[in-house]
Amino acid sequence: MTLPASRPLYLLAFITCALLLAAAYYMEYVMGLLPCPLCIVQRFAFLLIGLICLGAVLHNPQPKRERRRNLAARAYAFGVTLFAVFGGATASRQVWLQHQPADQLPSCLPSLDYMVDVLPVFEMLTLLFSGTADCAKVTWTFLGLSIAECTLLAFIGFALFGLLQLVRRED
Repeated sequence: MTLPASRPLYLLAFITCALLLAAAYYMEYVMGLLPCPLCIVQRFAFLLIGLICLGAVLHNPQPKRERRRNLAARAYAFGVTLFAVFGGATASRQVWLQHQPADQLPSCLPSLDYMVDVLPVFEMLTLLFSGTADCAKVTWTFLGLSIAECTLLAFIGFALFGLLQLVRRED
């Protein structure tokens, strides 16, 4: 099976990340759906994946120097995979929270601005990644899937893309 060249695939992945982030900001600023802490973390993961893909498109490691090209190509693929797994874990946590009974959910957190100003970094990150009752609200669905379930599917797709690029032998 012959795969397309890496550069167009990374460009497609970058455009996908840009569209996902645009949709998230549309939902926030036009539809009025406020993001929970886990949603913000997932946006950050999409941003990092998109930047790595853009770097791969702009750098376009050439096969002339096989060892260097191999190292750079693997670094881009590893970065995409790493942040896709990180984002997928965050989305999985949110999906899990959405399927818990309401009485078993953690209480709501203070605002992110307040936590940044008052809490130590590690405590703030622990609270952000644990999720809250806000993260369990399903305010919008697409084909019966919540936003978190849709992003989980996107992260799985990016992880598979990164793994495919990682094991790829030639461009």
